Amino acid sequence: MKFSVFTASTPDWTPEEAVSTLAAQGWDGIEWRITDQTEATPAGFWAGNKANVPLTGLEDNLERIGRITRESGLDFSGIGGYARCDNHDDVERMLAATAALGARQVRVTTLPLGTAGWGQEGPSGTPYPVLFDSARGDFEWVAERAAHHGVKALVELHHRTITASASSARRLLEGLDPQHVGVIHDLGNLLIEGQEDYLPAFELLGDYLAHIHVKNAVWVRRDEPDASGAAVYQNEWAPLQSGQGSVLEYFKALAAFGYDGWVTVEDFSTELPLEERTAGNLGYLRRTAALAGLSTGAGVR
Repeated sequence: MKFSVFTASTPDWTPEEAVSTLAAQGWDGIEWRITDQTEATPAGFWAGNKANVPLTGLEDNLERIGRITRESGLDFSGIGGYARCDNHDDVERMLAATAALGARQVRVTTLPLGTAGWGQEGPSGTPYPVLFDSARGDFEWVAERAAHHGVKALVELHHRTITASASSARRLLEGLDPQHVGVIHDLGNLLIEGQEDYLPAFELLGDYLAHIHVKNAVWVRRDEPDASGAAVYQNEWAPLQSGQGSVLEYFKALAAFGYDGWVTVEDFSTELPLEERTAGNLGYLRRTAALAGLSTGAGVR
């Protein structure tokens, strides 16, 4: 198992600062966020992120990103792409970029629920079966194109999408080649929606379990009740050691399953300064992996 950081969670650093800092701290790899974003000051996770690589002009940035990653001694745990499965042009570009970088795997996002707003778009109102059937057709195409490029396209388990759970992702990918499509299991996202017992979920995914994201979250009671007078809770991101998800139990389940791939951290908490946060997370993950009986620093490079 090896550890990397997703640059969505390092908004204060330029790409050069990100690789130099993470390499000095002892991380094994980096997962680049690639998407067009709005500008913002100060830098934020989702807007104005200095470590973001824009999708516009991506091909012109590949040499720089590949060079600084290699020169730092870091490996690619994958690419954090945002191209949606029904946008075939952008998916094709992301698959080609992943192959060019030697990054092996890239996230391809699924469709938001018909009841969910997403980005600047409001809810579509499209029924779930229609969305699911459409995405299945898209991923049949994605699997073929990923095979063409010799890479793997990853479906992330994400709240408010058609693949919030391991069960839904397995159903979406069933019968497609697990050499070229797989699933990102995400500890933090599943605390919000889609939670299934860890080990059975890994067993259900089987060969489709391709990648792990680790962050944490808590549910916080709001001051005002709803119209019926009942309590209302909202989710917030939390540090790895203070969220509701047990990283230790998560790692124990990964050990029992025999997982030996990448674990990528995307910590969106802000209690600690960024450099202190990333250094502390690496130390915590290494200690916790050892307690869980996981071998680190082997198996995926």
